[in-house]
Amino acid sequence: MAQKIRFGMRLIDDLGDSKKLVSLAQQAEKLGFDTVLFPHDMYRLNSWALHAAVAATTERIELHVRTNMYTMHPCEIAAFVSTMDQLIPGRVAVTVGLHNFDTITWIGLEPGDWKQRVRETADSVRRLLAGEVVKYDGQIYKNWTEKSYLRCKPVSAKVPIMICPVGEEFLELSGEIGDGTLPMVTPPESAKVIMEPVKRGLAKSKDPNRKFDKCAFVWMAISDDRGEARDMLADIVAYFGTYLDPRGLATIGLGVEDFRAAYNAAMKQDHKGARAALTPQHLRTGIYGTPEDCVKQLQVIIDAGFDHISIGGPIGRVPAEAMKLISERVLPAFR
Repeated sequence: MAQKIRFGMRLIDDLGDSKKLVSLAQQAEKLGFDTVLFPHDMYRLNSWALHAAVAATTERIELHVRTNMYTMHPCEIAAFVSTMDQLIPGRVAVTVGLHNFDTITWIGLEPGDWKQRVRETADSVRRLLAGEVVKYDGQIYKNWTEKSYLRCKPVSAKVPIMICPVGEEFLELSGEIGDGTLPMVTPPESAKVIMEPVKRGLAKSKDPNRKFDKCAFVWMAISDDRGEARDMLADIVAYFGTYLDPRGLATIGLGVEDFRAAYNAAMKQDHKGARAALTPQHLRTGIYGTPEDCVKQLQVIIDAGFDHISIGGPIGRVPAEAMKLISERVLPAFR
């Protein structure tokens, strides 16, 4: 039997305002995508509000609710996820983790305790959602009392907890403790390197054969005009390139510092300068070109063992039209 590949849309606020993003999520459902996710990043649109709006206006698509374990307490995460599951039972998963260790420093926080924090966050949220009284006394979260339990229980027997990892140790942890993994697979050639530690984590987990969602986050810019697709991708690469996994970048002969000039220009909102600092090699971090080009690049990721592709980035000059193009000329190649 052929492997079932799921596809989702990851809708960033570069694509439009809140109403536009909700409309795109609604369209994703109509076009046959399986999941939708809004990033939850510093100083950008609030994903919880967006997910709630989409929950109220869709019927089938799954919502992967993003969180920030440094600015949100596990009790708030659990309560929100439980509320969402009451609204749309069985269509919610929660994501915990980080895709970079830099952005939290913007507000004076340090990521040195990430490993313990993600363990305790995932553990406490999972137990709260299961209906337990969680008198937590860990290294990060301490002195929870016997009053620590959800008053608003989810409908589903189990809400999946997905781990967003960056770096080899974090990737392995996602396989060990998660119900799924959500790494950036940028560039596509890094897929095997990214998957290896996830498999090690799965192998040493309590239940290696459990249902496990192997979801690759990719950047995509699609157009029948390859040049147009390349230029669209450049803006995303400039802004986020320095956050990528060094091991992944090494597969195309690059390192994090190779993106520094473009990043510095992007932070100054010098978009022309940021694009000028990028070479064709830099743009190999994403997937771009015609639908046929994109199918070939995605196949590399699927061959490495990923069974779920979350498409983000610029997507296309007109996002709604690009999503339709993906639905009609990319998804059928895998279904």
